[in-house]
Amino acid sequence: MAERSDDAAAAASLMEQILYEVKKVVVGQDHFLERVLVALLARGHLLVEGVPGLAKTLTVNTLAQAMQGSFKRIQFTPDLVPSDLVGTRLYNQKTGDFSTSLGPVFCNLLLADEINRAPAKVQSALLEVMQERQVTIAGETHKVPNPFVVMATQNPIETEGTYPLPEAQVDRFMMKALVGYPSAEEEFVIVSRVTGVMHTVAKVATTEQLAELQTRSRGLFVDPSLIQFAVKVVGATRNPTQAGLAETARLISFGASPRASIGMIEAGRALAFLRGRGYVLPEDVLDVTADVLRHRIVLSYEALAEEVTADDIITRILKVVPAPEKPLESHVKLTASA
Repeated sequence: MAERSDDAAAAASLMEQILYEVKKVVVGQDHFLERVLVALLARGHLLVEGVPGLAKTLTVNTLAQAMQGSFKRIQFTPDLVPSDLVGTRLYNQKTGDFSTSLGPVFCNLLLADEINRAPAKVQSALLEVMQERQVTIAGETHKVPNPFVVMATQNPIETEGTYPLPEAQVDRFMMKALVGYPSAEEEFVIVSRVTGVMHTVAKVATTEQLAELQTRSRGLFVDPSLIQFAVKVVGATRNPTQAGLAETARLISFGASPRASIGMIEAGRALAFLRGRGYVLPEDVLDVTADVLRHRIVLSYEALAEEVTADDIITRILKVVPAPEKPLESHVKLTASA
C-alpha cells in the first residue's frame, strides 16, 4: 500500500515538473494545460477551440521540449492532400526503386492547426492515424511513435473556407477544451515575457518515462459506481426523456457514443493520477465531463435558434443524474489494494 502511494506521489511530482517548465513560458491557461496533460496520460486526442494568439502552438511545442519528444505542426489548408500528412512513395530514377517518405504525423505531439480548413479526404487520412496509431502507404503499415497525441485547433470566429468535421472524426477526440482570453494581469505578464529575455525549457522527462506514466495511470482503481454514473450521463444525452428531461429532448439530434463513457473514465483516471492519488473520486470524473461530452452532442436546429449550447445541456443532465457519494478514503484504498 505504501509503495503504491509513493509511486503515485513520485509520478505526480514528475508531471508537476513538466507543468512547471511549460508555465515558465506559457502564462495562465491552467485549465487548458491540465487538459493537455490529461490527454497525454490517457492516450487521448484533444480538440481545442479558441481565437488565434492564445499560445496553443507554444504550449504543445514547450511540452514536447520538456519531455524530449518530437513535435510537428501542420497548418491545415483547403489545398492539403493526404500525402502531406502521412507521407508517400518516391521513385528513384537512378536505382529504379521506390522508397517511402514518412509524413509529419510520425511524431509524439502533433498539432493540427485549424483542422476544419482541410477537405474530407485529408480528414479521412488523419482518422486512421488517430484511431489505429498507424499509417498505410502503398499497402505497407507504419506505426507512429509512442506516445502519440494529436492536438487540433479550431477558430470559432471565422467560418470562411472551412469544412465541418465528420462526426466520426470528432468522436475520436477524447476531449474538447475551450481556451479563453487571459486576464489583464496575465496579459501584462505575457507581454513582459515575450518582449524580454526568453526562458529556456529544461528537459525533465523522456518519452519512455511518459509511456510508463501512461501505464501506471491505467492501473488506478475506479469504483463501479463511477462507471455506472458515466453510463447514465451519456445515456441521458441519447434519451433525455427517460432521464427526466423531456423538455431537453427536442434540443438534441444525436447523443454521445460509448466512446464518451470510456473517455469520462479514462480522463477522470488521468486527472486523479495528476492529483497524486491511486484511485478515482467522483469529482475527478465530474471535472472532465463537460470536456468529454461537449463535442459529441449534436444539437438540433431548435437549440441553435434558441442559442442553447452543449454545455447548457450537460449542466441540465448533471442536475438530474447525481454523482455517487464520495466513498471513505480508507475503504477505497482497501478495495484498490485487494
